[in-house]
Amino acid sequence: MHYLLFYDYAPDYLERRPLFRGEHLRLAWRAVERGELILGGALAEPADAAVLLFQGDSPEVVERFVAADPYVRGGLVTGWRVRRWDTVVGEMATTPVRPEL
Repeated sequence: MHYLLFYDYAPDYLERRPLFRGEHLRLAWRAVERGELILGGALAEPADAAVLLFQGDSPEVVERFVAADPYVRGGLVTGWRVRRWDTVVGEMATTPVRPEL
């Protein structure tokens, strides 16, 4: 299954990010190497939120990431939420639906 993680950032996120970015990126790339995180990044203009795409059997993989994330622990993230994403189109869709030909 796919899960989307939405982060809301603090107003001073860009100013404080350098203190936490290296550790955050190490955490994220380790999740990629384990096959849990597919894509992630901040939304731009304004840089007030981020979206990360995970795959796994349950949202627990995302919750573990959040618990370990220095952005969350450091207060750069003011809120977060996880939503299951039922993907139906594309090579990586977890429940592909193709039209009748």
